[in-house]
Amino acid sequence: MKRTLLLILALSAAFNVFAQQKKTLKPADVYRIPTVSDPQLSPDGKWVAYSVSEVDTAKDRRVSHLWMQSFDGKESIELTHGEEAASSPRWSPDGKYLSFLSSRDSKTGSQVWLIDRRGGEGVKLTNIKGDLSDYAWSPDGKRLVMVIGDPENKGKEEPKTPKPIVIDRYHFKQDIVGYLQHLHSHLYLIDVTTKKLDTLTRGDKDESSPVWSPDSKTIAFVSNRSADPDKNQNTDIFTIDARPGASMLQLTTWKGRDGNPQWSPDGRYISYLRSTSDADYMMYDQSVVCIMDVVGQNNKPFTLQLDRPAGAQTWAKDSKNIVFIVTDDRTRYLANININSGKITTINKGDYVFNDIATNLSGNWVVQKTDPYTPAELFALEDKKLRRLTFHHDEWLNTVQLAYAKGFESTSVDGTKVSGIVLTPDSIPNKKYPLILFIHGGPVGQDEFGFDATRQTLAAAGYAVAAVNYRGSNGRGLDYCKAIYADWGNKEVKDLLGAVDQLEKLGIADPDKLGIGGWSYGGILTDYTIASDTRFKAAASGAGSALQLSVYGSDQYVLQYENEIGTPWKNADKWIQISYPFFHADKIKTPVLFMSGLKDFNVPTIGSEQMYEALRTQGIPTELILYPNQFHGLTKPSYQVDRLQRYVEWYDKYLKK
Repeated sequence: MKRTLLLILALSAAFNVFAQQKKTLKPADVYRIPTVSDPQLSPDGKWVAYSVSEVDTAKDRRVSHLWMQSFDGKESIELTHGEEAASSPRWSPDGKYLSFLSSRDSKTGSQVWLIDRRGGEGVKLTNIKGDLSDYAWSPDGKRLVMVIGDPENKGKEEPKTPKPIVIDRYHFKQDIVGYLQHLHSHLYLIDVTTKKLDTLTRGDKDESSPVWSPDSKTIAFVSNRSADPDKNQNTDIFTIDARPGASMLQLTTWKGRDGNPQWSPDGRYISYLRSTSDADYMMYDQSVVCIMDVVGQNNKPFTLQLDRPAGAQTWAKDSKNIVFIVTDDRTRYLANININSGKITTINKGDYVFNDIATNLSGNWVVQKTDPYTPAELFALEDKKLRRLTFHHDEWLNTVQLAYAKGFESTSVDGTKVSGIVLTPDSIPNKKYPLILFIHGGPVGQDEFGFDATRQTLAAAGYAVAAVNYRGSNGRGLDYCKAIYADWGNKEVKDLLGAVDQLEKLGIADPDKLGIGGWSYGGILTDYTIASDTRFKAAASGAGSALQLSVYGSDQYVLQYENEIGTPWKNADKWIQISYPFFHADKIKTPVLFMSGLKDFNVPTIGSEQMYEALRTQGIPTELILYPNQFHGLTKPSYQVDRLQRYVEWYDKYLKK
């Protein structure tokens, strides 16, 4: 009997170990990945409200709901439930209410709702017809400022036969928004008690990013008030008294971008982000943290010497220090500026990425952080150290085996030093794998030591997956970023091929089994690279283009084209030069999987169609996958899974023969 019991216990233990063994990550695991975002500290600093987005597989969409986590880490509460999403949590200044945006019980889009923290159901505060995109409480808790877009059809039901679309703007189309007419976003005030709605701004310009002064009398905001905002990026910061009919005061005069105003807690200063360039349009740029007094005088840029993008600047309660995020060579770290001395110090840095910062007069700090093995979670920041607050990803992470991520450096043929990250199915050194060079978009962005579901899925399928920060990427300084100005597909391809060469030398990449792919500018660079080098046995080009000459007027980048490349009728040679993948399509030998969202106004489907047809004509194996009702970024969960599955099957077909 005793032996039987021991045998049963042993078998049970073995079964439990087997049940706990992690499985290989599959495309469908994307359904299980939540998104944690938008942390908001309660006025007393004891709670953090935030949003968690999860996939509803039955309705094939993501739905966000509000959660609350105690700052001491002991209690976690889900505040909203159901089919209707809730997002953008904001605390009332007295801490009694938590407001949020939701379209529940509304036929006209998102409205502001209030939850009484002392108990009870949510109550709808607004009944707005336009697009409510942003809002903020006044510090005295009496009013909200809201950003509301002019409603289409003036708020009436759309006619059975839609009217013709009349276009008369220079910049006339935008991804997701569609064809641009003369609808604008303005600031409005609503009294929380009486629900009286007042118009604060009006006219043919747009206003955004409103923030209240500490005394609740004034609102700072961002607007482009130039004669034709379509023809430049000259956003400035303005203030306006929080009363109908008030006049606005322009605070900044930089000809580039000014944005993200934040009042110091003592009301003496406004911090903001300014572009480095003052050109009408500059793709290759980085933000600088600045401050000024409340009438726009004594402007001081603090982070120019860093030569790195700075963002998410957040005042400490002493009004003397600003914490911000620095984008730097595959990481994003936390730093601090003392506004009196100008001294910049590093707070916390490592092989991980910070995405968001939250604090208030309580003195507590919360940050959002991710690393290659953990999607973004919330952490308390205490004396430069991190204490994890949320654990929304643990359940699914405990069931899957993730790839091993490691940084590497390479040297391009012209001597340029390039940084990258390679993911492998395991950490065994000097083990050779089929390689997929998966290229980030932008081009101004960077591959980082953060969680990447696409590359993790490809690595789980048995591939080494390379992420390479080619010239044009940020995080390496302005010169590195601007190196590709008006010279697309040249230096980037050198950097990508140099990284592949290095991974071959390191014994990681099998030179006979090389794949390449990417989305957006990553898809564009895929086309450039396979037209330059025939070593790749399979490619996946998503939301890309190659005949750049044909996209003028068909996408949303006319301002960039005319400022960087010039008009096609004056610079035809340049346009043909940067269109070389199409004009040299006969040099392409790589089988290519092309993909596009059918409503993409960012890089329209025509870019993929043209290359698909060019390769079809020559008998090169190719497929074109079109996703209905999708914009530049795929948002429907089933399409995201479908894309990952097609990646794996395409690469398997040509790299695992």
